[in-house]
Amino acid sequence: MADNTVEYLNPPGACPAQGLYSHIGKVTDGPLLFVAGQLSVAADGSVAGAGDFDRQFEQVFDNLAAVLEGVGCNFNDVVKFTTYLVHSQDIEHFMRLRAARFPKMFATSAYPPNTLLVVDRLVKESFLIEVEAIVRGR
Repeated sequence: MADNTVEYLNPPGACPAQGLYSHIGKVTDGPLLFVAGQLSVAADGSVAGAGDFDRQFEQVFDNLAAVLEGVGCNFNDVVKFTTYLVHSQDIEHFMRLRAARFPKMFATSAYPPNTLLVVDRLVKESFLIEVEAIVRGR
């Protein structure tokens, strides 16, 4: 259930968002939690979906959901995401997967800000995506 302690804003005069995000995430109550980047790590510690961006995307957001639930939060408490991709050709895959998954994750169609970066590599060569978050804690 959504509450009013995280607001997503697109101020007048700001350019249109270039995807499923808002320009500002505003916290009106609660502490801020800084969630480490989540990777495509399976329960047994192995890389889930090696070479499969779609599978890694799903595992990353499953892992992020588990971390949020572990501290009594959910995706409606996310103030901002930072997304790291290893290959620029995965940007369109990321946008497609996000468009399919976000409406199931969030209570409204207003989504947190997201900074998307393409980097040379992540901690292991087989990881293709990493997502970190700033979250309003409870």
